[in-house]
Amino acid sequence: MIKKMGYRWNLRRLMADHEMFQTTELGPLLAERGIHLSREQVYRLVTAPPQRLSMDTLAALCDILGCTPNDLIEIDVVNTAIKKTSNGSTGEHPAPPRARRTTIRRPETT
Repeated sequence: MIKKMGYRWNLRRLMADHEMFQTTELGPLLAERGIHLSREQVYRLVTAPPQRLSMDTLAALCDILGCTPNDLIEIDVVNTAIKKTSNGSTGEHPAPPRARRTTIRRPETT
């Protein structure tokens, strides 16, 4: 069994709890705490789960929203059984192709 990890990003919900409904409201609050993000970066931070997040940004978000990192990020553990195929590999990652012997021939000279 392979243990897969997932998470939920709750920034938008927490903003709504504080009656912040537009992403433009978050930028100045972050700037007050030394986090200078472009308007597009703030929009992406609110609307999609970030793949990377600096600790400074996380701390600023927690300060703005009066929450903890656990409130912003909910970890999900998803256990899934993965079947093995006849060649012994799992269905998730196919086995690499088998090496073939190659013969290199020189062109015939006349």
